[in-house]
Formats: sequence, structure tokens, C-alpha cells
Amino acid sequence: MQGTREASSPSAAYTPTDRTVPTRSADRATYDRDMVHAILDEGYVCHLGFVRDGAPVVLPTLYGRVGERLYVHGSTGSRPLRMTGEADPGLQVCLTVTHVDGLVLARSAFHHSMNYRSVVVHGTAHEVTDPEERRLALDALVNHVVPGRAADSRPANKKELAATAVIRLDLDEVSAKIRTGGANDEPEDLTLPHWAGVVPLRKGYEAPVPNPDLAPGIGLPDYLVR
Repeated sequence: MQGTREASSPSAAYTPTDRTVPTRSADRATYDRDMVHAILDEGYVCHLGFVRDGAPVVLPTLYGRVGERLYVHGSTGSRPLRMTGEADPGLQVCLTVTHVDGLVLARSAFHHSMNYRSVVVHGTAHEVTDPEERRLALDALVNHVVPGRAADSRPANKKELAATAVIRLDLDEVSAKIRTGGANDEPEDLTLPHWAGVVPLRKGYEAPVPNPDLAPGIGLPDYLVR
């Protein structure tokens, strides 16, 4: 599912940096802005990495994109949200999103692989304190999961907003990496009696299941009809 996003920047690509140029398989890297946006918009879960007390921490979490910004939310007591508010001028983070599109089976164990699309974002996360931007960010998070859902649900009340923190990460230092195709076996292995190829994977959706306590007369929203 994909929601409505703000228009992309006029620049067609992100500028590579020392942190966004891969040390292996550089030919799979891309800085194309539309490709990066498409990978981000298709995902549901990102992994947010940061350093706490000298040790790395990586947390899976929901995210949403508005133009050239990513938003992550959580409890005001959660570790990265609390650290972002305390840090000056923000918290250094690395955020990743990955899709696995296929299992690549080679004739040799060494050359087994996966077809994938991934995005890595480096930058400084900042706490969002402006009320209007917080509202925009929270709507984007809900609509990222199901486009149109924010307008079809009760907005957060004061108590819920007080318990919720939002951080922003600008899409400045960004790269994507993509693998497609079959196995890259060694020439001398091509005659081995082992099957080689790709097992494609795809994301699917089952029929929505209504909550047992749903009030009578509430039908399936149009945005869930497939």
C-alpha cells in the first residue's frame, strides 16, 4: 500500500558521500531519488540504529515519509525518543529499510544470495515539537500503513499526544542498493547436477477481518477493498 507523498525535490539523485558509497558490490548502489522514495514507501518497518552508552542499539519501528523527511514515533519514555530530545543538536542515527524479493539458489553454497531492495539513511534525528508538524507526522505514520486511514479514525487526544514523541530525519545522506537476476556461479560449476535459479517472493494481503466488537452497519472502507 502506498499513500500520497509530497512532490520530490527537483534534483533527480542524492549526492553520494563517504558513508553512502558501499565498499562491496558498488554496482548495485543507486542514488536515484524516485527509486529511494519507492523503496521507502513500500515498506512498513525500518530499523533505527544509534549508540547508547558506547554500545550500538538497533530498534525495529514504524515510519512515515513526507517529502524529503522521515518520521518515527514512540513513547516519550522510549530510549531513542528520549535521547533525541536530550541531545544537542540531535541524535546521530542510521535508518534502514529492506525488501527481500527472491531467494537465489546457486550450484555452490558460496554463491547463494537474495534479490533485494534496500535503503540506508545516515543523519541527525531531531525531536519534533511544532504542533502542526507533529500532526502532519502522525497522520503520515497512519497513512503510511493504510493510505486514507488518518481521515477515517479518531485523532489523538491531549493525553495521547502528551505520551507520544516524534522524531524527524531528513533525507540528505541516502543510498539504495538493489540486487536482481539469477545465481552467479563459477564457470566450472555450471555442469554440476544441482538446481540453480530464483525462488520469487511477493507480499500479499488477505481479506480484512472485522473486530468482534465492531458496531453493526459499519462496512469495509473503500480503501481496504481490493
